[in-house]
Amino acid sequence: MKKLSTAIFVALLLATSANGEISSNYYSRNDFLMTSAGSFQEGLLGFSNPANLGFLKSAESRFYWSSDGVDASSFGNWGYFFGAPHLGFSVQRQEFNNLHVTDYRLSLGFGSEIHATGIAYGWSSGDNELIGREKILSLGSIMRPFDFLSFGLVGNFSLQSRWDEGIAELGIRPLRSSRLTLFADAALERGMKIKDAPWSLGTVVEIVDGINLTGRYFDSDAFTIGLSIDFGSGGIGSQTYYNKNSNLSHYSYYLRAGGMRPSIFPPRLEKGKRYLPLDMKGRVDYQKYVLFDKKTQRFMDILEDIQAAADDPRLALIALNLSDMKILPEHAWEIREELKKAQRTGKKIIVFIDNADMTSYHLASVADKIILDPVGSIALFGYNLNRTFFKGTLEKLGLGFDEWRFFKYKSAAEVLSRDKMSDADFEQRQDYVDEWYELMRDDVCKSRSLTPAQFDELIDNQAYFMAEGALEAGLVDTLARWSDKDKIIGRFIGKSLRRIDAGQLMANALPSRKWGEKPQIAVIYGLGECAMDTGIRARWLERVINSVSQNSSIKAVVFRVDSPGGDGMASDLVAEAIKKCARVKPVIVSQGQVAGSGGYWISMYGNKIIAGPNSITGSIGVIGGWLYDKGLGEKVGMTSDYVKRGEHADLGVGIRLPLLGLTVPARNLTPEERTIVEKLIMENYDVFVNKVAVGRNMKPDEVRKIAEGHFYSGIDGKKIGLVDEIGGLMTALTIARTDAGLKPDEEIEIVEIPKYKGLFDIGSRMPSLPVKFENDPVYQYIKMCSEHRGRPLPMLIPGTYPTIE
Repeated sequence: MKKLSTAIFVALLLATSANGEISSNYYSRNDFLMTSAGSFQEGLLGFSNPANLGFLKSAESRFYWSSDGVDASSFGNWGYFFGAPHLGFSVQRQEFNNLHVTDYRLSLGFGSEIHATGIAYGWSSGDNELIGREKILSLGSIMRPFDFLSFGLVGNFSLQSRWDEGIAELGIRPLRSSRLTLFADAALERGMKIKDAPWSLGTVVEIVDGINLTGRYFDSDAFTIGLSIDFGSGGIGSQTYYNKNSNLSHYSYYLRAGGMRPSIFPPRLEKGKRYLPLDMKGRVDYQKYVLFDKKTQRFMDILEDIQAAADDPRLALIALNLSDMKILPEHAWEIREELKKAQRTGKKIIVFIDNADMTSYHLASVADKIILDPVGSIALFGYNLNRTFFKGTLEKLGLGFDEWRFFKYKSAAEVLSRDKMSDADFEQRQDYVDEWYELMRDDVCKSRSLTPAQFDELIDNQAYFMAEGALEAGLVDTLARWSDKDKIIGRFIGKSLRRIDAGQLMANALPSRKWGEKPQIAVIYGLGECAMDTGIRARWLERVINSVSQNSSIKAVVFRVDSPGGDGMASDLVAEAIKKCARVKPVIVSQGQVAGSGGYWISMYGNKIIAGPNSITGSIGVIGGWLYDKGLGEKVGMTSDYVKRGEHADLGVGIRLPLLGLTVPARNLTPEERTIVEKLIMENYDVFVNKVAVGRNMKPDEVRKIAEGHFYSGIDGKKIGLVDEIGGLMTALTIARTDAGLKPDEEIEIVEIPKYKGLFDIGSRMPSLPVKFENDPVYQYIKMCSEHRGRPLPMLIPGTYPTIE
C-alpha cells in the first residue's frame, strides 16, 4: 500500500509543469534560456546545445537564479554556466515542491562560422529518479549557411532507458545583422506525436549597442520578456515569466563575466585609458608548434595584434619588449611599418631594448620613446653579407668541384669553387648592402632627428654604445627596466594606463555581428627550399593551391614566398598552380626576406608582386655543380665498384659517406658530358626567362637584360619591373581585399595555410647529424647537388641574404 501511495504521489507531481512544479521536458530543464539556444549569445554556453561552444571566441561565465514567485532574493533555482572555445561545464539546480535536482553538463564543441557541432555528457544528483532525470548523451549541430539564417538540431539520448528527445531550432535575421532576430524552436520526445510537441517562438531586438530586448511565446500561451545589458566583458540581465493566464509567474536574473560583447558604454568613454604590452622574446617566425612552443612568436599574430591595437579606441599606447628577440631584417621592417600606421591613428609607441643590434635598433627607432636597460648596450656595426669559401677545404679532403656557371651573377656555387667573391658577386652584394644600410639610415634619421652625416659618424666612429653613451648620443630616451614600464608610461603619457592583453582587443575579442561565413582571403606559405617533399613541399603545395582555386568561399589569395629556390621542377609545379589560380581569383605574391631564383620562379605568375625594400628578389638564372672524388676515397680507405650497361651509367657512382648520407662520384664529367650539361642549363635558363616574360608582361630580351642570375633588393626590383609595389604582408592583404571587390570595412576571415608546424615537436626522428650541421646551408647545397646529379638548380644559398643566427 505504501509503494502504491508513493507511485501515485510521484505521478501527480510529474503531471504538473508550472514553475516550482515538476516537469522534465526541454523547456523546463532550460528555463533560463531567453531565446532558442542558437539565436542569441551562444545560448547557455553548451548546456542546451553543445555546438554553441564552437562559436565562442573567449571564455565566459554566467550565473543565473530565478525567484520563488516574485521574491528576487530566493535562490532555490540557480545555474552556473561556463564556456570557453570548444569546452563547457555547467551545473544547474532546480526545486520542485519538496524535491530538488542538480543537473551537470560537460560539453565539447567545434566548427567554423557556418557549421558547428558538439557533444555533451549530462548527469544529475538529488531526487533525479523521482523527477525523471537520467544520464544523457547530447549531440548538437548549428548551421549558418547565410548571414540571415541559423538552423540548429539537438539530440538528447538517455544512457539508462529508451527515452530520447530531439530539438529543432530556427533563427532568422531579416536585416542581416544582430539588430533584429526572429526565432522558433520545438522539442519532440520519443512516442510523442508531432502535433503534441511543445514549441516556442519570439524575437530579439538590439535596441542600441549593449542592450537587447527579448520576447518569447510558448504553445501553452505562457510568455517571457527579457532584457540584457552588456558592459563589454561583463553584463547583467533579467527575464519576466507570465503563465498561460498572462499572470506574473516569476523572475530570473543573471550576471555575466568574460567574453567580450558590444557595450552599452561607447568605447570613447574609455578612450586612451589602456595600453598593450607586446613581449617579442624569442624567434619571430611564420609558424610555430601548437603546443609547448613558447620560444616562437608568430609573425602574422604580431602584425594582426598591432593592427587591432591601432583600431581600438581604448588604447593610448603600445609597448614592445625587444629583449632577446631574434628576427629577420625584413620582418622587423614590416612590424615597424605597422607601428607607423598605429602612430598615425594617434597611438604612442614605446620600445624597451637591452642588447640591441642593427636590426632590433632599426625596429626600435620607430618608437616615440626608446628605453634601454641601465646596463644594456647597442651595437651598430653596420651591415655585411659574409661568405665562407671551401675550395681549399675540398682540396685538402681530396674532393674536386666543377662549377657549372654560365651567367655572370649566378654565384651560389662560388663557395665551393673559389677562395673569394667574383667581381660580379661582389658588385651585387655591395649594391644590396648599400640599399639595406640606407634604408635603415633614412628610417632612423627621420625617427631620431639625426642627419645622415651624424648617423654615419655613429656607425663608423663609435659603433658600440653602453647605456650612458647611447643616452648621450640620442639613440635612446631613458634608462630603465621593462619591469618599470608602468612608471615610464605614466610619466610619458601624464597619467597611469591599465594594461590590456592582445586577446582582449576589440578586433580579437568581439563576436561577429553577422551569421554565416565571411569572405575569406587565404594566406598560403611557400617557405624554404624549392623541393618536392621538403621546404615548400611542392607536391603538397600544388594540391593546396588547386583546392583554394576551386573554393568559392576564398575570394583572393596572398602567396607569401620566403624561399631561396632549389629544384626547378618543384618551382614550376607550384608556379603553374599559381598561374591557374590567378585566372579565377586575385593572387597577390608577398615576398619575404628572400624570393630569389626558384623563389622568384614561384612568384612570377601572381597578379601583383609585393616585396619589402630589403627583400632579396630576382636572381633569374640557373646553376649546377659536380662534387667528385679527387683522392678522398684513398685517404679514408674507401673504394667502390660497379657493373654497368650504358656509356654514362657510371656517372655518379662512387663511395657513400656514412652519417653524411652523401654519395661522392668517383669521377668528373667528360668534356662531352659537360657539353650536354651546359646545353641543359641554357635550355632551362631560356625556359625561366620566357616564363618570367609571360608572368611580368615583358619581352624575353627585357628579362635577359636584368637576369644573368643578378639578385636585387625589393627597391631595385621595383625599378626594373620585377616587383609591383613595396610593402609587407599586410599591404598584400589590403590589395587582395581591394582586387577581390571587398569593401574596406567588410568583415573578412584570413585563412593561413599552413598556420602551424604541427601539434608539438616531439623529436620523433633522430637526425643523422647534429641539427645545426644538418641544417647548414653549404651542406644542404652539396646534398641537393648530390641528389639532383647533372640537373640545373635555380637557387641561392644563405650568405646571399640575411638570416637569423
